[in-house]
Amino acid sequence: MKLYYSPGACSLSPHIALMEAGLPFEAIAAPTKTHQLPDGTDYYTVNPLGYVPFLTLDDGRSLHEGPAIVQYIADQVPAKQLAPANGTYERYKLQEWLTFIGTELHKTFSPLFVPTTPAETKATALERLQGRLKWVDGELAGKQYLMGDTFTVADGYLFVVTNWPQYVGLDLSPYPNLLAYRARVAARPAVIAAMKAEGLLK
Repeated sequence: MKLYYSPGACSLSPHIALMEAGLPFEAIAAPTKTHQLPDGTDYYTVNPLGYVPFLTLDDGRSLHEGPAIVQYIADQVPAKQLAPANGTYERYKLQEWLTFIGTELHKTFSPLFVPTTPAETKATALERLQGRLKWVDGELAGKQYLMGDTFTVADGYLFVVTNWPQYVGLDLSPYPNLLAYRARVAARPAVIAAMKAEGLLK
């Protein structure tokens, strides 16, 4: 497998999932600013959408949406329990979390990274994020991870997205459960390994 990523972007989520799963893969940097691969290839010739993550399988098939990619990875190694079994209520709860993180958090951050976004729009996005993070903080009360005591691919995704507040002036100190959770996830060897591989940790 090949994972195309941009350091610190949402592609860090499947990068963490692959490290947690222990699957063999090649990580290829596809910077979102230049869209040029290390060998000089135009990334758009690999993935016409031009964004990350993008996972190519050994048989040539591919996946290009993070929540789908991390579930695919999890299902390759069910013994690691990175996702509950398909068809169970718990699997739908995992999908609920992945959807929430993608649509309510990830996409609300997006305009904050665009220099031309009007100040009023940014203020609205920040206010919405504060409300959503307050709810997440409440959901994490008394829990190790989003699904209970077991780390899942949804945790990798939430960890990555909640790395971004530092870049947009959003203070996480009002969310003590989230901060404690982030510390637990950050200490996982697979998370450290993925972040080191992307140059985010020394």
